[in-house]
Amino acid sequence: MDSNLHSLSRQLIELRIEHADLDATIDRLAEASPQDELLLRRLKKRRLALRDQITRLENVLDPKEPA
Repeated sequence: MDSNLHSLSRQLIELRIEHADLDATIDRLAEASPQDELLLRRLKKRRLALRDQITRLENVLDPKEPA
């Protein structure tokens, strides 16, 4: 069980890093001109999906309600 939690914690860290990288990329692209709207939309969708994954993992690692 401990190794499973460790791997989930590691996965959570990796997802947070990827999310932060996407944030930075989206910010840079939004400032660029001309903007690639399709690419921005795809990156924002990916960022939202990552946020959902992060939230799910956080709930697994630290549930709000007792199991």
